[in-house]
Amino acid sequence: MSGGIRVTVEFPAPAVCPIADLSERASTTISDVSTSVAAADSADCVTEFLIDADAVPEDYDDPVFEYADRHLYRVTHDTDADCPCVCLGEFDTPVDRFFAHSGDLEVVFHAESFDQLQTIVGEFRDRYPEVDIQRLVRAPTGGAPRDTVFVDRGKLTERQLEVLQTAYDMGYFAQPREANATDVADELDITPSTLTEHLTAAQRKLFADVLEEGS
Repeated sequence: MSGGIRVTVEFPAPAVCPIADLSERASTTISDVSTSVAAADSADCVTEFLIDADAVPEDYDDPVFEYADRHLYRVTHDTDADCPCVCLGEFDTPVDRFFAHSGDLEVVFHAESFDQLQTIVGEFRDRYPEVDIQRLVRAPTGGAPRDTVFVDRGKLTERQLEVLQTAYDMGYFAQPREANATDVADELDITPSTLTEHLTAAQRKLFADVLEEGS
């Protein structure tokens, strides 16, 4: 697979991320974060970020710079603490975007290939069992004008997937339609209204991936 993959991953309340920790202490969102750089003579990495001045706890360190309504801070990610951001650095993969809210951390990074993605995700799952792969987007390939979104079928329940697959196989989504709601419902031994509920729930989950809702 060429073109690379953009990956959005969420870590619920990682214990060792200083940015996530501050977002929880300050009950605020931190999203304006710069790319980390290596500290001099150290394997640690340094990150700068902006936070609303009114949200900073009184006992927090002094800022590097003070704007009118936001303060700029600089933190060091200790490699020995096994921070998710540092874990990515072990694969020579920088974080493209941070989003920390109430202790949870979301990061966006770019994998060069599907093989690298599998390796990184495998490492994440070993170190952070609660990690959640939110979204995968493949870069345009072969002259395609748009990128390709990976749709996570795992978001669907087994019943929702069964209903969606049956409706598709019977031509419910075809133009012209080859089967109506009653036909599909009879095949599944459910009522048409229950069919509609399952289809609506399944499509809403899949559309969230396709439309990159929340990104």
